[in-house]
Amino acid sequence: MITKVSHVSIYVLDQDSAQAFYVDKLGFKVHTDAPMGPGMRWLTVCPPEQPELEITLMPIEDGMVFKDGAAAQMREMVKKGTFGFGVFECDDLNATYEELKAKGVVFKKPPTKEFYGYEALFVDDSGNWFSLGEKKKA
Repeated sequence: MITKVSHVSIYVLDQDSAQAFYVDKLGFKVHTDAPMGPGMRWLTVCPPEQPELEITLMPIEDGMVFKDGAAAQMREMVKKGTFGFGVFECDDLNATYEELKAKGVVFKKPPTKEFYGYEALFVDDSGNWFSLGEKKKA
């Protein structure tokens, strides 16, 4: 029986730039940064309060996963914001929105009350987009 998810991947255009975005702007911590064969790197980050969930910042390169020009196609999909989506939570959406905006995070939608909750939408430096929602108060 599966008991939990430990890793998820986000495809990024440049690992160094993505690391800077997720660490310097979103406040994540580097969990693992290790060489993995010639010219490859295993880079994971995690939210400070959720270290058991590693987010792999996966470069889009020809090789094992992408063959026959698929890497170029995938890079274009990511750049256009047509691939990649996630949902992050915070305690105070308005404060977090202002903090991230001040750090240069690009928001596609400001904090808005929706039928499913309170959220804002932002994109990372590769073009992946994310929902940022406020945790429901108990």
